[in-house]
Amino acid sequence: MSSFLPTEQRLAVTRQRYPAFPRDPAVLIRLIKHIFKRVHDDANAMLRPYGINHPEYNLLMMLYGTEGYTLHPTELADAAGEKSANITRLTNELADKGLIARNASDEDRRKVALTLTKEGVDLIESFLPDVCTLLVRQVGDMQPREMLQLERLLKRFLTQLERD
Repeated sequence: MSSFLPTEQRLAVTRQRYPAFPRDPAVLIRLIKHIFKRVHDDANAMLRPYGINHPEYNLLMMLYGTEGYTLHPTELADAAGEKSANITRLTNELADKGLIARNASDEDRRKVALTLTKEGVDLIESFLPDVCTLLVRQVGDMQPREMLQLERLLKRFLTQLERD
């Protein structure tokens, strides 16, 4: 937790200068930001040998976890939590690498369907053992009940954010 100590010290100074500043919510938000950065950096380091980055991994996994390995760009953006412009850039990169294909949608020929290629599925299945190892390492010695409790709290927090 020592890497978070400077943040806590800055929050203490902020509270001295502005006593109404809500320390506890600020700590939670900053912890989430620090955790995201570390998870992102760890994932990028693990994925680099496979020729992809963390955002590309997220898109590939959204497609991998879908029946038929297919989503429309808007669905993929929602599933991955990415903006439309970023989805376009990322899917262009994945298509250039031969990991996804763009096809006309079966339901509406004017729509684009993004589908994993065989190469995309093969790549995912080659890095999944390393992803599993990373995920287990990242949660460390957290007990199943602790992970479940954290999951519930984070889902509750996300629900709150979505209400605003």
